Amino acid sequence: MNFARRMLPAFCVAVLFTSLIGLSSLPCSAQLAPSQPAPASTAAPAQPASTQAYSLPPDKLAKAITLSHIRTALDIAGSLWGLAVLWILLATRWAADLAAWAERLLRRRWMQGLLFFAVFLVITTLAGLPLDAIGHAVSRHYGISVQGWGSWTGDLAKSLGLSLLFGAPVLLLFNWLVRVSPRRYWLWIWLVSLPLILISVLASPLLEPIFNKFEPLIKTHPALVARLETVVARTGTKIAPDRMFLMKASEKSNGLNAYVTGIGATKRFVMWDTATDRLPDDEVLFIFGHESGHYVLNHIPKELAGMAAGLFFVFWGSAAFAGWLARRFGARWQLSGPDGIAPLASRQGFLVLLFALSAASLILQPAGNSFSRHFEHEADVYGQEAIHGLVADPQKTAMGAFNHLGEAWLEDPNPSPFIEFWEYSHPSVQTRANFALHYDPWANGGHGRFFDK
Repeated sequence: MNFARRMLPAFCVAVLFTSLIGLSSLPCSAQLAPSQPAPASTAAPAQPASTQAYSLPPDKLAKAITLSHIRTALDIAGSLWGLAVLWILLATRWAADLAAWAERLLRRRWMQGLLFFAVFLVITTLAGLPLDAIGHAVSRHYGISVQGWGSWTGDLAKSLGLSLLFGAPVLLLFNWLVRVSPRRYWLWIWLVSLPLILISVLASPLLEPIFNKFEPLIKTHPALVARLETVVARTGTKIAPDRMFLMKASEKSNGLNAYVTGIGATKRFVMWDTATDRLPDDEVLFIFGHESGHYVLNHIPKELAGMAAGLFFVFWGSAAFAGWLARRFGARWQLSGPDGIAPLASRQGFLVLLFALSAASLILQPAGNSFSRHFEHEADVYGQEAIHGLVADPQKTAMGAFNHLGEAWLEDPNPSPFIEFWEYSHPSVQTRANFALHYDPWANGGHGRFFDK
C-alpha cells in the first residue's frame, strides 16, 4: 500500500498514515523472502562458510538479486506514478471538475472540502492498486507473503477507511490554513504538523491490532521473557513483561521482524511469532538489545526533532515551488474557485502544493534515509554491547541474527551502493553483519561505546 502513502506527501501526513496502517521499521534494510526455520537453540550460530559475513546459497542469491531489482523498479515506478497522477488530475482539470461537483452537491464549505478530499483519496488509492497488487503478487511468488488476496484486499480497505477517517480532515485543515493565511500558510501547516506527528507515534500501537493479532509474549514464551528481562535490567529501559507482545505475523508473512513502537504510555516491544519460532534465543536477545537502544539513545525524540527542523524548510521551499506552478499553470488548470480565492487556496489548487511536497519527498529521500541509517547503526552497536556477558559470543550472535534476517527477506548481499544510499533506511545486511563480526572492543581490555563492561 505504498502508493496511497505517497499520495499524502506532506511529511506529517505521511508519517500519520504510516502509523495508521501499522507499519514498523524493519530490522533489515529491505523486505524480501523466507528462509528455512532455524533450530530453536540458544547456542550462537556457526559463521557462514563464505568469506563474507552475510552470504546466500546460489539459488537464493539469484532470487535475491532478481527480487532486489523488482523492488527497486516498483519503488521508482510508484514514486513517479504518484507524481504523474497528481499532474494528470490537475492538467486534465479533473480536480477542478471534482471541486465543482462537490460544490453543487453540498452547501456547506467544510462538507464540500471533506467530500473532495475523500474522493481524492479513493481515486489515488485506486490509481495505485495495480502497482500494489504487483508488489503483493511478487511477495507471494517469492514466498515472503502467505497472505491470501481476500485478506490483502481487506487490509487495503481498512487502510483506506483510516485514511478517509483521519486523512480527509487533516487535508481539509491544511487547505483551510492556506485559505486564511495565503502568505504564511506554510508556517502554520508546519506548526500544526508537529503535534500530528507526535499523535501518530502515540497512536500507532493502538491502531496496529486493526491489521494483526497480538498477545502478551509471556503467555507463550515465559522463558524467553525471563531472559529478555536480563537485558532490560542492563539497559534500564523499563520495558515490563506486560509491554512485550507477540504478533501473529505467520498468518500473513514468512519474514522475520521485531520492533519497538509508541512512546510514553504506549511504549512496547513487539516480536513476530516467525522470529520467536525460528531464531535462537541468543539472537532474539540481540534484536531486543538493538530495539532497546532506540529508546535508551533517544532516537525517537531525535528523529522527531530532526523531522521538525527539516519540515520547516521543506514546507517553505514547497510553498515557493507550488506558488510558481500556480502562476505558470493556474489559468490552464482552473485553480481559482468561483469566489475568486487565491489559486492555491482552492481545493484543486491545494493539489499543487501536494505535488510540490511529493517532489520534495522524492528528492530528499536519501537525506532522510541517511539520518535513519545512522540511528540504526548506533542501535546495532548498542545491541551487541547490551548482550556482552549475557551470551557466549556477542559477535557471532549478532552476525547470525543478521544472516537469518537477510535470508528470510532474501536481501541481496551486494546491493548497489547508489540504491543503498537512495532507498535503504537501514544499512545493508552485509554492512551490518561485517561490522558485527569485527566489533570487539573488549578484546584488549577495553570497553564498549555505551557500556563500561
